[in-house]
Amino acid sequence: MFASKQFAMEAKVQFFFIMEAEKLFLLFSLILLQVSSCTSQESLKTNQTIKEGDLLISKGDIFALGFFSPGSSTNRYLGIWYHKIPEQTVVWVANRNDPIIGSSGFLLIDQYGNLVLYSNDDQKLPVWSTNVSVEENDTCEAQLSDSGNLILVRKRSRKIVWQSFDYPTNIGLPGMKLGLDRKVGTDRFLTSWRSADDPGIGDFSVRINPNGSPQYFFYNGTKLISRSPPWPWRSQTAGSYKMVFVNDPDEIYCELTVPDGYYLVRLIVDHSGHLKMLTWRESDGQWKEYWKSPQLQCEYYGYCGAYSTCELATYNTFGCACLPGFEPKHPIEWSMRDWSGGCVRKRLLTSSVCDHGEGFVKVENVLLPDTSATAWVDMSKSRADCEVECKRNCSCSAYAVIVIPGKGDGCLNWYKELVDIRYDRRSESHDLYVRVDAYELAGNKRKLNGSREKTMLAILAPSIALLLFLISLSSYLRLKKRAKEGTEPPVNSNSTESACFKLSTIMAATNNFSPANELGQGGFGSVYKGLLANGLEVAIKRLSRSSGQGTEEFKNEVMVIAKLQHRNLVKLLGYCNQDGEQMLIYEYLPNKSLDSFLFHESRRLLLDWRKRFDIIVGIARGILYLHQDSRLRIIHRDLKCSNILLDAEMNPKISDFGIAKIFEGNQTEDRTRRVVGTYGYMSPEYVVFGNFSAKSDVFSFGVMLLEIVSGKKNNRFSQQNMLCLETPLTLIGYVWELWNQDKALEIVDPSLNELYRPREASKCIQIGLLCVQEDATDRPSMLAVVFMLSNETEIPSPKQPAFLFRKSDNNPDIALDVEEGQCSLNEVTITEIACR
Repeated sequence: MFASKQFAMEAKVQFFFIMEAEKLFLLFSLILLQVSSCTSQESLKTNQTIKEGDLLISKGDIFALGFFSPGSSTNRYLGIWYHKIPEQTVVWVANRNDPIIGSSGFLLIDQYGNLVLYSNDDQKLPVWSTNVSVEENDTCEAQLSDSGNLILVRKRSRKIVWQSFDYPTNIGLPGMKLGLDRKVGTDRFLTSWRSADDPGIGDFSVRINPNGSPQYFFYNGTKLISRSPPWPWRSQTAGSYKMVFVNDPDEIYCELTVPDGYYLVRLIVDHSGHLKMLTWRESDGQWKEYWKSPQLQCEYYGYCGAYSTCELATYNTFGCACLPGFEPKHPIEWSMRDWSGGCVRKRLLTSSVCDHGEGFVKVENVLLPDTSATAWVDMSKSRADCEVECKRNCSCSAYAVIVIPGKGDGCLNWYKELVDIRYDRRSESHDLYVRVDAYELAGNKRKLNGSREKTMLAILAPSIALLLFLISLSSYLRLKKRAKEGTEPPVNSNSTESACFKLSTIMAATNNFSPANELGQGGFGSVYKGLLANGLEVAIKRLSRSSGQGTEEFKNEVMVIAKLQHRNLVKLLGYCNQDGEQMLIYEYLPNKSLDSFLFHESRRLLLDWRKRFDIIVGIARGILYLHQDSRLRIIHRDLKCSNILLDAEMNPKISDFGIAKIFEGNQTEDRTRRVVGTYGYMSPEYVVFGNFSAKSDVFSFGVMLLEIVSGKKNNRFSQQNMLCLETPLTLIGYVWELWNQDKALEIVDPSLNELYRPREASKCIQIGLLCVQEDATDRPSMLAVVFMLSNETEIPSPKQPAFLFRKSDNNPDIALDVEEGQCSLNEVTITEIACR
């Protein structure tokens, strides 16, 4: 009995030990299984894989490669991140545009020596691959370096055949080259993630542009946000990091270096639209922003427009200024701190004035303009050579001398626009030499010598006073003599600031009115091109001696134009009234008139939609100035495309004020028995009753607007197929019929090849129809027209316009001069400076 109990007890103890042993074995197996499912290794060799939970860790335990899910996303990506930092910071992603759904992804080196990422175990759906070729009978292995660079090397030669640093994502790391490898054609640039939860290729990128003098550009899609100064860049050191720049025949790049173990640093193109440098110190326990760009308004590309500078007065304040020799393109917007329109030249500067006293003005200590599209670089030119090279080509707008590391001076020449110039003490600056005409050059010299001149003036004040008295006396006697000879100026000297030119001066300028210098003819005379002794090109309107109408128009133009100052009005420089000759001297505009482009088969191709729209707005602003903003209220009465001249940059200028009328005080309209103007542009109330007002000019503007949009001339337009009518429609009538059928865009000039903005074109057509309404009271004012053109606002629907049908096709383009029921025809028009 006792023995049996003892046996039973021993059996229980034995069973207990057996059970405990099984539990221990099961626990040990689970531990082994867990360890085997989460392994780490320093390299990846052929026939090895990295699956979910596996890590490839750099030798110094700084970086790790494995699978991760960003933010709140459940998608899986293969990436590299800092291993020791608690906050997971991913620096590279392999399959950024091809996420893996679920946890079936794995990485291996295939039989061809490539790193290949698959999304499942059957190896039929490769997601990503290094896609390089390896020599036969050779194998590769992958290693993750302490710099964060994943490299694929040949086992025998240890040669690198692929590395992740050549294919960066949104992060730049120390030791990574950002730029071009010219030998193999590799372009290393950064692109942002789409969002914090999606590492796919986003909108923002930073990359080098090697054109001209190389620069780094920061883009939002294809839109340029900001840029670096042009090369050469000097290596920069700030704190403990250093930025090294290299530009040689094989490579052009920048590289960030940081002392080992000091702190971590990364450059990131953030999905929010900034380029940032962030640092990590263990004592901080978080990433800190070292700098970011763009941050200030001046850092945004071309913020002040062309031919201007942006200056940081303090960290939070800035201002735009035009370069020497330039003035605001849109003065009103400029005064309201809208600088986007930039600046334009004060005076004409083309190849025809080369070697006539023009030169260069130095603009000191600026970040040089964009070089990508308009700059020419020569690494062997001195400053003197650089200036000579620029001066001999009249398209050269500026130059700068740069210091080439190890080579001495180099030369940068800019052609066409100068864009994105700024004063910024934080950036490398140079002196920029801007091309100016003789007038600006002389003015700049006066400024430089200002203090010395003031001293001399103080010393010589008594002598100067005496000299001025003698000059005044001489001028008085000369004017008195002219008065006796009948050659006094046509208007009171107090009414005009224009210069009085001698007949001998004009004859010399035109080579005795040589036919070779004749620009055109009109009903009241001819227009000649002239070159003054100071090198200034002018247009000279010579009134015909046989024209009895010319004297009144001559006096009127001198009096009217001399008081007008607007960038969209032709500038009157002076006049001549001597020996029976009456002449007006205007600024010379090389591109002639708008109609010489608009109605010419080949030249119309130079007028793209943006240029046409700018011309429309410019004409509208010029008319608004005449009607409202000038010292006198002026009704032009002969607005047409041949009276719109174009300067060297295709900016419109209204000309020919021979029949303009000045309204006094609160006068808003007038009536005349002498109706003068051009058929097709005159309003119905003016043609029929002789009534004219500001709304008469609005009608003419509406006709021009429709002509600019359509490329068709109102007077010569004939469309009989619209309604199958015997009487053909005018351009106005045709547009009106298309508008009523919601087909208005069919009138847009086909030469634009549909490269226009439909909303803008439709808006212009609607405004044009508003301007040509039959009742003058229905037409908008020019102030309303400018507002509608410049803003997104609700535009009223037009009523039926005047002159829907053509009454005659015999003389479609005639100038009318009607008085007391009689009509005289003047069929000759001038496309340079229209005259009568």
